[in-house]
Amino acid sequence: MTEIVAVDIGGTHARFAIATIDADGGIELGEPVTLATKNHASFQTAWEDFQSRMGGNLPPAVSMAVAGAIKPDIIRFTNNPWIIRPPLIESKLGCSRQLIVNDFEAVAHAAARAGPERFLHLAGPEQDLPEEGTISVLGPGTGLGVAYFNRRADGSYRVQATEGGHGDFAPLDQIEDAILARLRARHTRVSDERVVSGPAIVDIYHTLAALEDRAVKELTDVEIWQTGTSGEDSLAAAAVDRFCLALGSIAGDIALVQGARAVVIAGGLGYRIRETLLASGFASRFTAKGRFASLMEAIPVKLITHPQPGLLGAAAAFAQTYLDKDAA
Repeated sequence: MTEIVAVDIGGTHARFAIATIDADGGIELGEPVTLATKNHASFQTAWEDFQSRMGGNLPPAVSMAVAGAIKPDIIRFTNNPWIIRPPLIESKLGCSRQLIVNDFEAVAHAAARAGPERFLHLAGPEQDLPEEGTISVLGPGTGLGVAYFNRRADGSYRVQATEGGHGDFAPLDQIEDAILARLRARHTRVSDERVVSGPAIVDIYHTLAALEDRAVKELTDVEIWQTGTSGEDSLAAAAVDRFCLALGSIAGDIALVQGARAVVIAGGLGYRIRETLLASGFASRFTAKGRFASLMEAIPVKLITHPQPGLLGAAAAFAQTYLDKDAA
């Protein structure tokens, strides 16, 4: 067995866990520790906090999933002031083996490794993910992450990170025309993640209010999600429904572009609104691709329900990078 420290770093939280990888590639995650990035001056002080909680000793290997561009010399985060210098990891953290991957690349690894019990069926034929072929993975959060993995007949797989969330948003009706117009007033180019991400719900909400000539108070994205999914605010609920429609359209576009045989929706936001997704027009928008509707109807769409896909994926990426090669 091999033990490593798995880390998942976002803008708001950093999650740590000891991961055990057995000889057959099975991964067991220890109890995760979640630290607020605002409470730590740097990644190293957060690491030292986790180390202290673990009794002072950590495995000499680390795999990190980070919400930022992976660069060889220095990694900066969009929404927190931390920086990571990969060349200094061994000397600063005492790790002789290290791996750093994009956060959504890690999520794709998690989707590739997770068993069928870790998926909730959303749309299409109710069947397990295919054993061969391309599987698209996307998820709304602070932005819109997009990746895919390709399964081979021998049971292996390959993950590809992408920037698919930055494709151009294509409205399908007058309401989405109005959403696009609102966003275009502030942005020269409107990408998919301007409409399908956690913060985007604010623009959807205010667009709907303007269409009804309704005065509304300023709400945060968190407040709109809460009152919309609970049904406390009918306009917020309509905004959430519109979000689900747009997510279905974009997921279908990504499946077409990537030649997917299945699609996985990931991320904490997707899981939190799972019941709304199931009751919404997500599935009908996913398949509404004109001459390709019958093709889309044959594609299963799943929601990954693993509680820590970033940590699982970081460990899985490490296993594929180091241990699979060692075994070969």
